[in-house]
Amino acid sequence: MARRLLWASLALAPITIAVDLVAHPGKTVLFVFAAISLIPLAWLIGEATEHAGEHTGPRIGGLLNASFGNAPEVIIAVIAVNENLPDVVRGSMAGSVVSNILLVLGAALILGKDNAELDRSSLLSQLGLVVVAVLLLLIPSVTGWHGDPNRHSLALLSIGPALVLLGLYLVVTITDLKRRPTHEVTNVTGWSLRTSLVVLGVTTAATAVISEILVHSLQAFAEAADLSEFFIAVVIVAIVGNAAEHGGAVVIARRGKMKLATEIAISSSAQVALSVIPVVTLVSFAFAHPLSLAFRPIELIAMGAAAAFVGFVIRDGRARRWEGALLIAVYGGFVVWFLSAGDR
Repeated sequence: MARRLLWASLALAPITIAVDLVAHPGKTVLFVFAAISLIPLAWLIGEATEHAGEHTGPRIGGLLNASFGNAPEVIIAVIAVNENLPDVVRGSMAGSVVSNILLVLGAALILGKDNAELDRSSLLSQLGLVVVAVLLLLIPSVTGWHGDPNRHSLALLSIGPALVLLGLYLVVTITDLKRRPTHEVTNVTGWSLRTSLVVLGVTTAATAVISEILVHSLQAFAEAADLSEFFIAVVIVAIVGNAAEHGGAVVIARRGKMKLATEIAISSSAQVALSVIPVVTLVSFAFAHPLSLAFRPIELIAMGAAAAFVGFVIRDGRARRWEGALLIAVYGGFVVWFLSAGDR
């Protein structure tokens, strides 16, 4: 039933584009349409990379999933950079890290098998990467707490941490790919490789168009809903951009595959911290206003505290439902904090 709803909801993307071009509704309506449309698109990107991986083998398939799984977040961030909305970019990326390791992991623990065994060492190492990323982000962030956080000199200072993060991500990814088995011939029953790649390309293009509509309507939606742009970015945009990981982890947890579900939730946060943030930063230098990695204290505290708290929860290597409820409650506390923080 869920898959049928997702397939049917793909029609929202062309409807949103048509409404934007023909009807010219209010920006608030457009934001809602665009946000909902991105959810099935993110799911379809994940579906296409999974089918492509059946043909390319686990090594290349894993790389495809890591690259295109974060495509909605990268596209949204790059468009926001082009629109000179640096606070939205930083807020959405910080919110992605926090929502994955608290909200998604919490939901997976609640809906999955109680007291199931987890891959403790792998999860703790991924959380460690998030903590390392937060420490590196302190370099430009502390400097940005005084004066203009978006000044060009601070953007230049952000290049160093971005390159270190990206280098760390490449080392970890290459090491992980080497550990995976080489391609084995199996009875592939899914899409052909050509179909998978075509769907991936078309869906990514549609995501770019919908993301542009989302970003263009964000400020008007914030005013109409009486919410700060920071709150919308760190909560709503972050959840929408991570829809594929959110849904995938929960569905897999329901099937009882707790090791995989928890790995998706936590590794997704590590990927955002180590790949999405530096890639968006480096790409931003192609635009008029390059992005500085001057995160606010609330963003750094939320990312670091979330990683540390989850590490404490899973330290025994067991999945418990009450711990999942606790993680979601903690995320709810962060949401209230984000709501009260306001814009920079």
